[in-house]
Amino acid sequence: MARIVMKFGGTSVADIARIRNVARHVKREVDAGHEVAVVVSAMAGKTNELVQWTREASPMHDAREYDAVVASGEQVTAGLLAITLQNMGVHARSWQGWQIPIKTDNAHGAARILDIDGAFLIRRFGEGQVAVVAGFQGIGPDNRIATLGRGGSDTSAVAIAAAVKADRCDIYTDVDGVYTTDPRIEPKARRLAKISFEEMLEMASLGAKVLQVRSVELAMVHRVRTFVRSSFDDPDAPGMGDLVNPPGTLICDEEEIVEQQVVTGIAYAKDEAQISLRRVGDRPGVAAGIFGPLAEANINVDMIVQNISEDGKFTDMTFTVPSGDVDKALAVLERLKATIGYDVVQSEAGMSKVSVIGIGMRSHAGVAATAFKALADRAINIRAITTSEIKISILIDGPYTELAVRTLHSVYGLDKQ
Repeated sequence: MARIVMKFGGTSVADIARIRNVARHVKREVDAGHEVAVVVSAMAGKTNELVQWTREASPMHDAREYDAVVASGEQVTAGLLAITLQNMGVHARSWQGWQIPIKTDNAHGAARILDIDGAFLIRRFGEGQVAVVAGFQGIGPDNRIATLGRGGSDTSAVAIAAAVKADRCDIYTDVDGVYTTDPRIEPKARRLAKISFEEMLEMASLGAKVLQVRSVELAMVHRVRTFVRSSFDDPDAPGMGDLVNPPGTLICDEEEIVEQQVVTGIAYAKDEAQISLRRVGDRPGVAAGIFGPLAEANINVDMIVQNISEDGKFTDMTFTVPSGDVDKALAVLERLKATIGYDVVQSEAGMSKVSVIGIGMRSHAGVAATAFKALADRAINIRAITTSEIKISILIDGPYTELAVRTLHSVYGLDKQ
């Protein structure tokens, strides 16, 4: 017998027929004798609808009332799944986040989980109950519902798995695992059997949409073995109930991956913009004077490149931000011009960031050189480069994104079995 947390996303519970399919997945694990908790998202499109209603009611709405409205989507799904499971003969009960309770901070609309007492759910397991929990929500210090931000149901599931010391957390979605790159761009992309927490965190933060970044961070911190699986696979197909290696991709400790590839995957993020400040006085504190106000304006700065003049008096500062934040960033920089002292600010949208990721890069030389040569052979110009132990990120012109992804996927042999 194992303790399993199962999470189902919006497309998996989009209508009653799909909720019945989800219930079959849950019943399979219950019939195998496992203790099961289920975390659900709102039905596909419902959260967007609820958000739009709050905006129509008032563009400057109260964040606490926003949370009261948008949290209702998950509550509906949890109740419907519990009813469906009961109809199948499974002892199930739905629970909202505040009933567990999932305690959060007071940042309504983007709250962070502070604590979950697993005793409540463990007691339900002891009663033979399947707890169906509304994801994406908890209760703040003000005793009101607080939502975790978009994609928060993944975070709810991993946090609950950590709290009850689950053997694994299964994230069911509309894809059957984590791939070496986006199969829509590269048809030869392969599903990975295993990927390390660190690699998955890089993949998620650099553009892969399979998992929400915060959920991967939680899984890594608490060492929650996490499977990415497809809810659209036949619940009764051979191997679906395999306790150790069910179909999908396991996200786990690096030590569990016996044969580590040099490069595990290629991620990409479109709609990046490049901003350059020319002839900034090179003095202590100038970087803090630029990036501090940008951070205060909630502008996410990513790649940063600095070029110092030959005489050491000036520097050119180039960095990237999401394209949607360009105007806001330029307004902040304009206000700082007298303080910072730069000659001119230049911006260019339509950039893309392509990243090469792999824990094997720690022990292999020449990985970056291989990427640079492959892109040069395809006449793809590199605008900026950043590196870490397990990743190389390259900024290029947007129209070359798909060619760059396919080129790098091939040059590292990821298209080969």
